[in-house]
Amino acid sequence: MKSQICLAFGTLALLLASALADDVVVLTEANFDKEVGQDRGALIEFYAPWCGHCKKLAPEYEKLGASFKKAKSVLIGKVDCDEHKSLCSKYGVQGYPTVQWFPKGSLEPKKYEGPRTAEALAEFVNTEGGTNVKIATLPSNVAVLNADNFDEIVLDETKDVLVEFYAPWCGHCKNLAPTYEKVATAFKSEEDVVIANLDADKYRDLAEKYGISGFPTLKFFPKGNKAGEDYDGGRDLDDFVSFINEKCGTSRDAKGQLTSTAGILSSLDALVKEFVAASADEKKAVFSKIEEEVEKLKGSTARHGKIYLKAAKSCLEKGADYPNKEIERLQRMLDKVKSYYCNRSTYSEWFDCYS
Repeated sequence: MKSQICLAFGTLALLLASALADDVVVLTEANFDKEVGQDRGALIEFYAPWCGHCKKLAPEYEKLGASFKKAKSVLIGKVDCDEHKSLCSKYGVQGYPTVQWFPKGSLEPKKYEGPRTAEALAEFVNTEGGTNVKIATLPSNVAVLNADNFDEIVLDETKDVLVEFYAPWCGHCKNLAPTYEKVATAFKSEEDVVIANLDADKYRDLAEKYGISGFPTLKFFPKGNKAGEDYDGGRDLDDFVSFINEKCGTSRDAKGQLTSTAGILSSLDALVKEFVAASADEKKAVFSKIEEEVEKLKGSTARHGKIYLKAAKSCLEKGADYPNKEIERLQRMLDKVKSYYCNRSTYSEWFDCYS
C-alpha cells in the first residue's frame, strides 16, 4: 500500500524534474534533421558516455546550454555516439568529444577547435551565430566553510556533513570541483545533508586538527560521529551519490531526483502489513503501534513516517479501498502533468515524452 503511494509521489517528482530538465537538447537519429540545419544555428557535441574528456566538458557544456536557453537563434545540442553511431559517422566524428557548428539552414558543419570552457564556447557561438550572450553564473550548492562557521555547520548533530578539504592551487581539486558541485546539487533538497568544502590552505589550523596532509581529502561527519570518518570511495558522481544514500538514508539519483525507494521505511513495513491484514476492530490497535514507532523517528525518516501515519489514518477514516482510490487519483495527476509539459516543450522534448 504505502510503497505504491510513495512510488506514485516519486514518479510525480521525476516527471516534473524531467519535464524541466537539461538546457542542452538531446539529439537522436529521429530528430536531428528536424532540429539542426533549420532556422537557427546549432552547436553540437558528439560524445560518448564513458569518455573522460566528455565528462570533464559536461558541466561547461551544461553551463553553455543554460546561458543560451533564451537565444532563439541558437541551439545547443548533444548526440550520444554510443547510441547513434551512424549519425556520428555521417558527420565524420572519430574522437570524443567532437564539437561542431552547423550554420542556420545548413548541414555542413564547421569543427570547433578552441578551449573547452563555457566562456570560450560562448565566444565562438556568438561569433558564428551573431548573438551576444554571456555565460550565466550559477549559484553554488556547496557550503563554503571557514574558521567562523566550521563548528556550527560540521558539528551540528542534526546534520550529516561531507567535507572536502582542498587547496586552490591543487590540480586534482580543480578536477573534482564540477563533480562535487553536482553532488551538492543532487542533495540540495535534503535538509539533513550538507555538502561542504574548506580551503585547507587558508585555514591550516583546521586542516591540521583533522589530520589533513594531502589534497583533496574528504571526510564524512555523520550525526553520530562528529570526530569524522575518512571518505575512501570513488570520486565519480555515482560513487558519491551511492555513499550519501547509504550513509544518510536518502534516495536520490545523480540528478537529485527521487528513486523508487524514496520514503520507504523498512522499520514500518511490517506494521503496515499487520495493519492491512487486521480486521476493522483490530486496525485501531495497530494504528497506535505505528504512531509509537513514528514518534521514535528523527530527521527525514520522521517526515516519511508521518506519511505512513497519514495513509493509515485515511484508511481508518475512508475505508480499506482508500489506497487504490488514492493511487488512481495520483495517476490522473501524473498523466495531466506529463501532458501539460510535453505539449509545451521543444520538438526533441516532445519526442522524448511520447517515444
